[in-house]
Order: sequence, then C-alpha cells, then structure tokens
Amino acid sequence: MEKEELFKSEQEKWISKISLENNFQLGAIRLVAGIDIAYWTEGKKDYGVCCIVVIDYITKQIIEEVEYRGQIDVPYIPGYLAFRELPMVIEAVKKLQCEPDLYMFDGNGYLHYRHMGIATHASFYLKKPTIGVAKSYLKIKNTDFQMPKNVMGDFTYIKVDGAVYGAVLRTRKDVKPIFISCGNWIDLETSIKITLHFVEKNSRLPITTRYADLATHESRRKYTQ
Repeated sequence: MEKEELFKSEQEKWISKISLENNFQLGAIRLVAGIDIAYWTEGKKDYGVCCIVVIDYITKQIIEEVEYRGQIDVPYIPGYLAFRELPMVIEAVKKLQCEPDLYMFDGNGYLHYRHMGIATHASFYLKKPTIGVAKSYLKIKNTDFQMPKNVMGDFTYIKVDGAVYGAVLRTRKDVKPIFISCGNWIDLETSIKITLHFVEKNSRLPITTRYADLATHESRRKYTQ
C-alpha cells in the first residue's frame, strides 16, 4: 500500500501540467514513433522488452527500430502500469539515433483513473506530444462506451461524469474499434487524425503501434527460446 501511495502522489504531481492542446503544427510532424512492451518470466524473475519503431509521417517508411531488454522490478498494480513500463521506455529511447516528433503508445493516456496512463506519464520524460492507442477498453467509474457506426473514421466520445476522457474509433469497417486518448500536448481530434493516417488495410491498428507490437512479440520469442 505504501508503494501505491507513492505512485499516486507522483501521478497527482503531473496532472495539472497536462495539456490537451496541440503544441505543434501538424505539418511539422515528420517522424512518429510507436512503442510497445512485452513481458515474460524466467525462474522467479520478470523481464520485459520495449520496442520502438520510428516511421516517416509522409512516406510511412520505417526509419529506425530499437529495443531494450531489462529485468522488471516493479510489480503490476492496476492504475500504475507506467511505473512498471517507463524505465524501459526511457532506456529504449536513449538508443534512438533520430528524434521523433511524436510518440504513440500501445496503451492509454488521458483515458485513465487519474488521466495518467503510460502515454501521458511518459510525455513528461520524453518532452514530446504523445497519443494513447489501446486495443481494449479501460472502464472507469463503471462507465460504458457507445459503439461508433460501422464506418471507417467514425468515433464516439468516452465521457466520464460529463468529461471527455478519450474516443472509441472505428478504423476499419466490420472490425472492432480501438480506444484513442490524448497523451499530452495534443488534442483529441488531432490524435484521431494521426491515428487514422497510419491505419492500413491489413489491421485495425495504426502501423506505428502495430509494428512495435509485432517487434515485441518477435523479441520475446528470441529471448525465451
């Protein structure tokens, strides 16, 4: 419980500094990084690998890929996942030769109990705009979401107590939606626009986080053989 209180205090320190407004011009975005993490256990120790795939916004070509493998010392505690993942994210970012203009996370940002999902929390250390792209819904205060129309690009807002936390986005027809939330220094409409920009025909996910997700699975197989 003491660790949870420390984590909660750390999150609350940043909340007032979150900005759901763009601090950039969309035309200035050139390099966008997708980030994901995979875990496994060896003996009694937990390990993880963080993979980052940097993609050119215009050409959609991969510019750079890096990974960082490390032992996990922080247990999984609901609502405090960033404390488990952030150390690996920071170490992986250090290995990049290029400098991304924006980071997209396989996870939540503002759509979080205290608006401090991994995408938001990490932004204060990366000092770049961030977006949360989640495959599953984090239910807050027992609030359900309204399903968007079965049309690519349609979305509905996720509201909790009347406040917008994120959006349910249909990225492809006849495919389950995904859950988009601002990380920091970006608005929700721009977050949705950038996400849709990177969606291709073979997946409901943007290629940024999709490629990162594929990379983590491949790396985990490599390390656990």
